[in-house]
Amino acid sequence: MSFFYTLNGDAMKLYLDLVFILNVFFDFLLLMGVSIILRRNVKLIRIILGSFIGGLSIFILFLKITTLQLFFIKIFIAIIMIIVTFKFKNIKYTLKNLFFLYTLGIMLGGFLYMLNLEFSYRNEGIIFFHNGLSINWILLIIISPIIICFYTKQTLDLKNNYSNYYKVDIYLKSGKVLGLNAFLDTGNLLVDPYKKRPIILVNHKEIKGYIEKEKKLLVPYSSLNNENILECITAEKINIKGVGCKKNFLIGISDKKITIDGIDCILNKKLLEE
Repeated sequence: MSFFYTLNGDAMKLYLDLVFILNVFFDFLLLMGVSIILRRNVKLIRIILGSFIGGLSIFILFLKITTLQLFFIKIFIAIIMIIVTFKFKNIKYTLKNLFFLYTLGIMLGGFLYMLNLEFSYRNEGIIFFHNGLSINWILLIIISPIIICFYTKQTLDLKNNYSNYYKVDIYLKSGKVLGLNAFLDTGNLLVDPYKKRPIILVNHKEIKGYIEKEKKLLVPYSSLNNENILECITAEKINIKGVGCKKNFLIGISDKKITIDGIDCILNKKLLEE
């Protein structure tokens, strides 16, 4: 189905069925992304139904309304989409769903706009010229799911990993204080076999200038493939921001660089359980 309209005296042909299908497709991607990121357990049919409601918003563009009225109508339709897809439980739940819907939409729209500029324009210095190319609807259908999948994966990684990031201050026996970025590794259950003290791991590079006068302990440990000896020192306490101060633990000096992004210290799960 096509529709003719004029813009500045020029007649233009608009295929409403194609625009509607594209709109439903993008809304489906956005709602699916929200469902995955927020781990909403919803049926696929509800996401499809919400997408169709969002797709109908394309027809309000032909109404003679102001920009402000259009803005509020779009907000209203987005809220209806969210409620239909995820149901209404409370205001906070609904607003959180709405926030992520718009966040994904802005991210996807901005990314596609950037790609369109890259393909559509060439420049000579600071002067840009349109080169006649643009991203057509077939490329939109191919590129958009890839962008949403990548963004969703990165967001989930941030939620899963950075929730275990902590700022810590380690107070050594010598009076020195180490401020480090720490990661709670639920697989780190190291304890010394004598007093059952949990062991945290610190990069040798971060602590080497402070351990010359510290009393060393050699703690045997076993990993999946081998057995070894870990050099440890005692400390007065560790202050884990958001958790509190902990005592009665050991600092294991790791000769291998900790490969987790931005991390200098691996916390022990048992330390946080106490």
